[in-house]
Amino acid sequence: MGYRERAGKHTKFGKWYADNVAKDPDFTTAPWCDMFVSWAADRAGVQDHVGEFALTTRHAKWFEKHHAWSDKPEPGAVVFFAWSGSKKIRDIDHVGIVEKVVGGKVHTIEGNVDGVWLKRKVRDKSKIVGYGLPRKVKVTPKAPVTIQPVAAVHASVQGAGPTTRNMAAAQGQSLDLVWSPGDAVLPAGLLFAVVSTAVTGLRFKAAATTSGGRHRKRG
Repeated sequence: MGYRERAGKHTKFGKWYADNVAKDPDFTTAPWCDMFVSWAADRAGVQDHVGEFALTTRHAKWFEKHHAWSDKPEPGAVVFFAWSGSKKIRDIDHVGIVEKVVGGKVHTIEGNVDGVWLKRKVRDKSKIVGYGLPRKVKVTPKAPVTIQPVAAVHASVQGAGPTTRNMAAAQGQSLDLVWSPGDAVLPAGLLFAVVSTAVTGLRFKAAATTSGGRHRKRG
């Protein structure tokens, strides 16, 4: 609380959004109320439920698309305002986060408010268009990456073809550690290491053949 926009409209929220979401430096000095909401969601690890936006109207439509749009406030909701008093999403001007609701008043945390501040505000409902409810946004879980136990891989290697066995022998590896493509899923880093080792070996063999097995003289 109390963060203030720096000279030239620069903010840490705009800088974060420009570097990590938009990949566009123009956002560094753009209006930052929604970029603050996106930043806060990222820090809390709930960005998939809140979304990452700089444009308030697009953000509201995203909640609507996810069947998470409401006219009732609740703590944790993303609140959208239209200073004209309109209740249409296309007229939204501003956004914040609902902290609590007391006696018909909505207590919020908002960025780029009162010109240049990040601060708490107390709002009546006359300027509020609606609320995005992160708890109602359904996120598709990511597919897990699995690796077969060594025993299972060992069993499949026993029937491996000569290419797999020759690769293991060339690298001085036990067959227990050889991966058979049809039997397991490797992490990308491990797969990269295996391919790199094979490619490096081929390049070394080619170089040795070309130079007669001797080091070339440096020019």
